[in-house]
Amino acid sequence: MRIALLCSGFVIGAVSGAAAQETTGPKVTFGGFVDTYVAHDFGRPAAFDRGFTTQAARHHEFNVNLAFLEARLDGNGIRARVALQAGTSVQANYAAEPAVGAVSGPSLSRHLQEAIVGVRLGREVWVDGGVYLSHVGSESWISRDNPTYTRSLIADYSPYYQAGARLTWTPSARFSAQVNVVNGWQIISENNDAKSVGLRLEYVASPAVTLSAYNLIGNEIPAGSGGRTRYFQGASLRLTPSSRSLVIATVDIGVEEGSAGGRRSTWYGGALIGNVQATQRVGLSGRVERYADPDQVIVVTGFPAGFRVWGGSVGVDVVTAERVLWRTEFRGVGGSDRIFPSRDGAGGLSKGNAVLVTSLGVSF
Repeated sequence: MRIALLCSGFVIGAVSGAAAQETTGPKVTFGGFVDTYVAHDFGRPAAFDRGFTTQAARHHEFNVNLAFLEARLDGNGIRARVALQAGTSVQANYAAEPAVGAVSGPSLSRHLQEAIVGVRLGREVWVDGGVYLSHVGSESWISRDNPTYTRSLIADYSPYYQAGARLTWTPSARFSAQVNVVNGWQIISENNDAKSVGLRLEYVASPAVTLSAYNLIGNEIPAGSGGRTRYFQGASLRLTPSSRSLVIATVDIGVEEGSAGGRRSTWYGGALIGNVQATQRVGLSGRVERYADPDQVIVVTGFPAGFRVWGGSVGVDVVTAERVLWRTEFRGVGGSDRIFPSRDGAGGLSKGNAVLVTSLGVSF
């Protein structure tokens, strides 16, 4: 996002002048972020939980979307990050974390945004392992780093986090490749004997054009329910026509094998997101999107037509002070079935949903 505020911290044992140039030991920095919000869901869900989203997950309630504290280590051939988090987006996103065995489940893992350690194997090669943010998609888990406040459906319904190891090769400033071996599709606790493998490629075609491609392949069926391989592929185009504008186009498609040789299932989605910095302190954003999961592989509705939804949003971002970002967004989504919570809809459900949310965030 053109006006996003980057988290900053301080360096332990920092020195200046000639002494600083002689310092070769690893540096530790601290930082954090707090995103507070209030949202009005026009469906007015009776239980206050908003459906089919992780961002602005509660209706008519002042709350914290995401708050985290982080520590980073950067040194000669070593790096690490530990970040602890809480908020309604965390509760919503980690609700499906498997609980298999006594030392498992979301009660602890949802508070661990990242805990990752890396070592450099060569001049352009790093290996990292632990719990870390996902390699798929084009939108960040952290709201301040996105051109829109709420996430697109393809972001909410692909992994935000994963546990495993990754090998990153960056032979030049224009190209990087990453191979990931992880426990599975947005899980920390393992739920079967298989591992998933994912690749991400980044190519900077020019200062204004960046191309990304990513995938994730593995058996995501819990143990005891048979095995079916899931193939997920996505691509993203990031354009910066000027220093004041940004456009991101992303397309995802997934295929999962059918059980016992049955028909395979397919889902897909796409989003087009734009952001323009109107003034030094004010930014405008917009999005159009589509997501279709007719066989309910990823999004379970309980209705025969599955999840087939169009959506759009408009937003205004204001930097009110140094490190402080005020974001307001209106978002609407709709489909062919009554799947969205609504007090006024038949059976407490509606074919569409709209929300107005405002957020105040600070980085430190």
